[in-house]
Amino acid sequence: MSHHHAPPASESPAKPLRRDAQRNRDAIVAAARTAFSEQGLGASLEGVARDAGVAIGTLYRHFPTRLALVETLFNAKYTELLVAAEEAAAMDDAWEGFCRYLEKLCQLQACDRAFNDLVSARLPLHVAGRKMYDRTKELCGQIMRNAQEQSVLRGDVTAQDIAFVIWSQAGIIRATRTIAPQAWRRHLHLMLDAFRTEGAHELPEPPLTSEQVDQTLTTLECNEEDCREQRP
Repeated sequence: MSHHHAPPASESPAKPLRRDAQRNRDAIVAAARTAFSEQGLGASLEGVARDAGVAIGTLYRHFPTRLALVETLFNAKYTELLVAAEEAAAMDDAWEGFCRYLEKLCQLQACDRAFNDLVSARLPLHVAGRKMYDRTKELCGQIMRNAQEQSVLRGDVTAQDIAFVIWSQAGIIRATRTIAPQAWRRHLHLMLDAFRTEGAHELPEPPLTSEQVDQTLTTLECNEEDCREQRP
């Protein structure tokens, strides 16, 4: 399941920032949004500071870690995904709800390289972020149960199988971004057809366990340079 974050403490300072400090923070966020969208989670923080017109020390005063900046940037998208999951879980047509949720998830992956990186690999979560992740995971399970109870989603599909959608889409989006930016939709709908009950055949391998998914995610984590920058 994808990895969702809520606003870190750095988004709610104890007292309002001075006007110049707020201006610097806003400039950093704007520069980071552009850089991360184009370059992914590994975008240079020195480059972000330079584009924002501030010193790297100023960036770190506002965002002590790369993760703090990432969570600030993507809280709105995490919230959007959570809302989509809530709406999908409440739909009378369970198949439409299942498809709509996965389409929204993949759409958010496709429109932003850093968000694509983020949902296809594991990063540390703040306490509030863990709550949002757990809620979205719970809703995804409900969406699947609804579809299986209506006999439209094959009964042998597990929540862990949704990881295959995320991982495969991440690679397709990276490979086709500048050539055929909507190619991910074709692949998603091919996969959705495979999830349908009608025409289902016995699968040759069992589903991954939650532990196996976690072990796989560790191979998709950020590279060593990114991890160094995420530490306080």
